[in-house]
Order: sequence, then C-alpha cells, then structure tokens
Amino acid sequence: MTREVQITFDCADPGSLAEFWAEALGYEIQKPPGSFTSWDDALDAMGVPPERRNDASAVVDPDEAGPRLFFQKVPEGKQAKNRVHLDVRAAPGLDGTARMNALEAEAERLVACGATRLERHDPHLPFGAGHIVMADPEGNEFCLD
Repeated sequence: MTREVQITFDCADPGSLAEFWAEALGYEIQKPPGSFTSWDDALDAMGVPPERRNDASAVVDPDEAGPRLFFQKVPEGKQAKNRVHLDVRAAPGLDGTARMNALEAEAERLVACGATRLERHDPHLPFGAGHIVMADPEGNEFCLD
C-alpha cells in the first residue's frame, strides 16, 4: 500500500514561507475548506483569533502530482544544517553548460523571490551533474538540481 507524503517546515512566518515555496515550485496556497471563499472567512467561523492566523499555511500542487507542503509556526529559529532537504529539479534532462545555465537562471529567479544562493557545484563526471545550493527566506537549504 502506498502512502501520501506531506513535507512539513517549522518556521517563524508560515504565510510568507508558503508564498515563497508556491512561487518556487509553481504550487498554490491551499484553498479554504468547504464552501468558504477565503481563509479569513473560514478562520472567523472556526473562532481563530487574528493573532493566531499565521500559525500555519500550506501549498499544494495544482496538478495533484507533488506532495503538499505544510508550514507551522515554531518559537525557535533554525538551529543547524538541514538533515533532509528538497531538490528542486530545475534542469531535468540537461547536461553540461545547458544544465548549469538553466540552474543559474532559476537561481536568479529565486533570489528575486527571497532565496539566498549558497554555493555552486560544477559537474564532476561520472556521478556529479552539477547543482546549486540555495536557502529559502528562513534559511532552509535546498538544491537546484
């Protein structure tokens, strides 16, 4: 039996981090439940006070192919390097200069969205195809692969 996977991020600002990852992956903010037309309406009906409305957020793949990303507010900041990270497949099927050019273009786009570029790893054949290490706006590392 297969299982669905959700990836959860502990963070300080769930709404902003959800917006970043929606833009990075072509995802969308998850729609409110039931017949609610906005999250404010849904949270009003649930009795969630205004100061708690950024405690969580989620983004989903509009094609329903990728996992849901869930963002939850935690009091502490990031403490150390991620033990697990996302690889954003920005250049599938490309090799050499074409691959690295595609990764560089995506790195520039994501920096404009709030990411930080950390380091570039050029191809080292036969195993390394080259990638760029990035960090999201809260410092969570991910790779452009």
